[in-house]
Amino acid sequence: MEKTSWLETLRTRYPDITFVENSDTFRWSPQTRSVYVAQLEGERDLITLLHETGHALARHNTYTQDIQLLKLERKAWEIARDTLAPLFAITISEDIIEEALDSYRDWLHARSICPECHSTGVQSDESHYRCLACATAWKVNDARTCQLRRYKVSSP
Repeated sequence: MEKTSWLETLRTRYPDITFVENSDTFRWSPQTRSVYVAQLEGERDLITLLHETGHALARHNTYTQDIQLLKLERKAWEIARDTLAPLFAITISEDIIEEALDSYRDWLHARSICPECHSTGVQSDESHYRCLACATAWKVNDARTCQLRRYKVSSP
């Protein structure tokens, strides 16, 4: 199947999802029910597109705890692998899925590292953590598309 027909196939099959071309990144926006599509230059880009479409089909919205993000990502990958990839006669390997999930695991772990003593803290709400070792509290930025920042809110 030619690259130009990948989007047309998805648009035809899922008319309730808007596919926005020429984005800077692939992403799903629950607010606009849109999948933003970067350049489609090869199978890896198609796999990423299918993953973001998986979020749309699962009707993923927002999350408040980091562990929820991993569940959403896993579900989107399952839909991409089991439902969408067969439409294009491709296989999404478990290695590709785990590599993508590892990037989220690494990001979530970095958010939870105490800026004071470098122990792992616990999340108290969407953007706040507290260290169990030294009682430091910190806030993190979203940082999915920029550099992670941690800001101390209080120290022991």
